[in-house]
This record gives sequence, C-alpha cells and structure tokens, in this order.
Amino acid sequence: MPEVFDPASATIVVVTYNRSALLTRLLTSIEAMDPKPGHLVIVDNASVDDTTAVVDSFRERIGTEIVYQRLAENTGGSGGFSEGVRLAYELGSTWLWIMDDDVEVIADGLARMGHWGQRFQSVQGRRYDFDGSEFYWQYRLSIPLGIPIPFAPAGFDDSGYREMNSGCFEGMFIHRDIVQRIGLPDPRFFIYWDDSVYGWLASLQTRSAIVNEFVLRRTREIKQWDMGIRHLNASSDAYRYYIMRNRAHMAHYFQQHGAYRPIRFRIGTALTFAKELIRLLLVERKVRGTSNLFRGIRDGRAIARDKSWQPMQPLQPVESAA
Repeated sequence: MPEVFDPASATIVVVTYNRSALLTRLLTSIEAMDPKPGHLVIVDNASVDDTTAVVDSFRERIGTEIVYQRLAENTGGSGGFSEGVRLAYELGSTWLWIMDDDVEVIADGLARMGHWGQRFQSVQGRRYDFDGSEFYWQYRLSIPLGIPIPFAPAGFDDSGYREMNSGCFEGMFIHRDIVQRIGLPDPRFFIYWDDSVYGWLASLQTRSAIVNEFVLRRTREIKQWDMGIRHLNASSDAYRYYIMRNRAHMAHYFQQHGAYRPIRFRIGTALTFAKELIRLLLVERKVRGTSNLFRGIRDGRAIARDKSWQPMQPLQPVESAA
C-alpha cells in the first residue's frame, strides 16, 4: 500500500545568507500555504543583516514550528543544506522539502508534492522563473561526462513525470529513508554540484522523478542569455571557481560507485570549462574571471589526489514523526 502523506510529517529546509528581503517573501508565502508543513528549518549562514529579526517576526504568525540555526561562519549552500537536512532528520521528519531563500512557495505546493510522494521517494517539482516563464531544469546527468544533458525532453506525457538521476536544492522533496541511506549533503562542495551529486545518489536507491507540478516561483532576477527553450544564467567568480574545483569531489563519488570513466569525465570537464567561457563572454559580456576557472582546476587536482577522501556516511536511524 502507498504511504499516505501527512503534511505534518514534512519539514521545509531553507538556507539563507544576507538576503532578509528575499527570506521575508518566502516566509510570507509559507504563511499562506494550505496545508502547511509540521516544521520549518532555517539555516542562516552567519548573516550580518536583520535575518534573525525577520525570522523572529514570523514565529507567532506563520502557523508552523520554526527551528532557526544561525551558523558561526558562512559554510556555503552545501554546508547550510547539510546542517538543515541533519536538523530535519533528527526532528523525525518523514519528508524534507529543500529550498533556497530566493523562491516563494505556491500555496498548495506541499499537497502537490505529497501526492507524488506516494509513488516516489525523491521528487523534484517545477518552478516559475522571475518573469513568470516556465523554468527548464536539466534533470538528467550524463554520468560518464559528469554534466547535465541539455537536450533532455522538456515536455511531459500523460504520466505527468519523467525519471531523473539528478537533484536540485531549489525544491528537492526527499524521503527520510533515502536520506538515511545516502547520508547528509556533502558540505565540502561549499557551492555547486552538491545537489546534482545528492540527487544522483538518491537515484541509486530509488526511482527519482521530476513531476509536472509548478510548486515554486523564483523571486530574484538573474541576468540571462535567452537561447529559446533554454537559458544561460549569469554567474560569479565564486561559482566559476567551485564549478571546476568540485568536479574532483564528483569524481570521487563516481569512483565509489564504479561509475567513473576517466577519459569521458575529462571531456566533461573541458565542456564545463567551455560553457563557463561562453557564460562570461555572452551573458556577462566580459573576459575577466577566467583565472577562477584555472584556480578551481588546480585545487581540484589536490582533492583528486587525496587518498584519505571518504564519502558522506549513512545516518543512524531516528524515529520518524509519522
């Protein structure tokens, strides 16, 4: 029998950093949700703005219990999500809905995700972009290359879902049983590739699906290059560094599961490098920033040679709230 979804058994996990205005919009949307989750975990990456005051202002009005954790230092999205998933798991949550602070939730989004949770244990909903357009997320990875497949079909048939082997922390909906088996998100990534690898690890444990349900809306405008059905977003020097460095962490995970193909993975690294150059030239319209790509490659080589590297470990069982 499929597991009956109980909204009170779900926890929304949010990571925020110095974006209290965006966090306010997200919390306002959670206040309007019907149904609401049992808990809301907010991990604050050592913000220096008024984030703490914003969270406190919602405690009595949001209609769900808030667990607020302010970290002593900025651990990046990866560290924040690792801590947030840990807290939600230890609360006994059956379902964890993971998201950044620059989205807002569609009012019945949790019910929509819970419906699909009766069939799948790792689910990705869809979201609207800042301008209201339908955002296309590359939901399949080429494992030999270690890159998203940009031409994976965008449409859905009557089933309403497509199988995926990736993940995105802008809306990943995952069952605690999968979290227990694959462990926490790896904080060593800091930013980039962390959710892709986590979703891939989940897909090794269960059928994972992106579903044709719009449950989130982005609230932050990002400069883009419109390629028709696809968009290429602007980036940052930090992203350029970590997108290259973290391929070494990705390679380690692939090696752990017998999926690493050295030559093809190097081709994927070269394609990633080329994509970032295109992003610099055509989206951001500048040439400065390439040094961060080379620094990432250099530091990634040190990670790749690290014989002591170990993956994140499975978690100890904790009683579920369901």
